Amino acid sequence: QVQLVESGGGLAQPGGSLRLSCASSRSGFRLHPMGWYRQAPGKQRELVASISSGGSIPNYADSVKGRFTISRDNAKNTVYLQMNNLKPEDTAVYYCNNHPATFDWGQGTQVTVSS
Repeated sequence: QVQLVESGGGLAQPGGSLRLSCASSRSGFRLHPMGWYRQAPGKQRELVASISSGGSIPNYADSVKGRFTISRDNAKNTVYLQMNNLKPEDTAVYYCNNHPATFDWGQGTQVTVSS
């Protein structure tokens, strides 16, 4: 069973920044493309960013392109999401998983953007 532990969420003002981290317990972490997903209240979970197994190919949803940056450190079994110029509509619980998502979901980390 793969355990994914997300951290780094919190309260940010519009225009602010947060950096999320996701640590994986899986020994083969480096073999899997990874993604950051989010779920806002009353909405379905959506993919916001993904990254190839080697870390050289990121992809972003249009809603976050130019503001979010996904990266990974395979030596640390960790994937990151740097979020800049945050907007209230970014408020959600953020999760990581492989892409496509087949691992068990972690508990996520809450991101709230509000003044």
